[in-house]
Amino acid sequence: MAEIIEFSGAVLTGPKDERRGLWSIDGRLTFVRPAAVPNVVLDGWVLPGLVDAHCHVGLGPGGAVDGETARRQATADRNAGTLLIRDAGSASDTRWLQHRPDMPRIIRAGRHIARQRRYIRGLAEEAEPDGLVEAVRKQARSGDGWVKIVGDWIDRAAGDLGPSFPAAMVKDAVAAAHDEGARVTAHCFAEETIDDMLDADIDCIEHATGLLARHVPRLLDQGVPIVPTLINIATFPDIAKQAEAKFPRYAAHMTALWERRHERVSEAFEAGVRIYAGTDAGSVIKHGRIGEEILELHRAGLPPAAALDAACWSARDWLGQDGISEGASADVVLYAEDPRVSLDVVLKPQRIVLRGHFSGNGEH
Repeated sequence: MAEIIEFSGAVLTGPKDERRGLWSIDGRLTFVRPAAVPNVVLDGWVLPGLVDAHCHVGLGPGGAVDGETARRQATADRNAGTLLIRDAGSASDTRWLQHRPDMPRIIRAGRHIARQRRYIRGLAEEAEPDGLVEAVRKQARSGDGWVKIVGDWIDRAAGDLGPSFPAAMVKDAVAAAHDEGARVTAHCFAEETIDDMLDADIDCIEHATGLLARHVPRLLDQGVPIVPTLINIATFPDIAKQAEAKFPRYAAHMTALWERRHERVSEAFEAGVRIYAGTDAGSVIKHGRIGEEILELHRAGLPPAAALDAACWSARDWLGQDGISEGASADVVLYAEDPRVSLDVVLKPQRIVLRGHFSGNGEH
């Protein structure tokens, strides 16, 4: 006997598209009313499961975490309404979570790649410039179509942020990833790092705190989106305070990047740059905070529907995943009010439905 869920509320198939009449039959969505009586009827505003486009399931402050910790991380994300994760690098092999029907869908990037002694210890695969191409090929083959490069970090000799790898090496590495059929994204704090990445034909920019006016036309021309991770950028003042005595230039730079974080995102949005929501949950940021990131994008100048879209319909399209459509997997989140009007409700999903199984108050 089929398991049928009826969604009796408004169904949002896009930021401006609303309709009525949606059912889940054995875990698949349909707009055609079934002949059988539903097992359960759920009311509320129905959206596709949210997307965290920069998340690190399986990563802790010191690197890889055990399986139970990884499961708890993924559970926290799911209970917040995140049903699709673009992994942005993890020291753990989380492929086993991809086979769990009660866990969010994860698009893995393998392990992110950093310069030796130029990143947080234990988190990334470390490589010197002459080994970058091979490291990228390796991670491209072990991931699900994405590779993550740490584009810059503090250069202690210079006392400030500096590119991790020479621009020519980055260009070769991105070409190698593309040759392997993978897209490449890069951690970019500093201004000049974005130039190097765009020169290399990068596919996405993470953080983008150094975004300048000169970058915007290139982002548009090359179709490169940004994932600002604003709740992570909120940690910059503490980072600067800790570094100020030893690295005053770096501290001042990080503070300046933080001060203009909202302005840069707003300018990019107004120009038409694609923006996606990512929490950077993992080593420092707690999991389950996608709602906070959506609200932070709104504070940065995105209208409510656009801030929501950054973690919903457009994000799913970008990652090649279904939203609410005929025959799609029943991965949806329900809210008590229209989140395009009352955006704060993204902090409190009323129901989570994943692969056609439902629960209340985010508990699965």
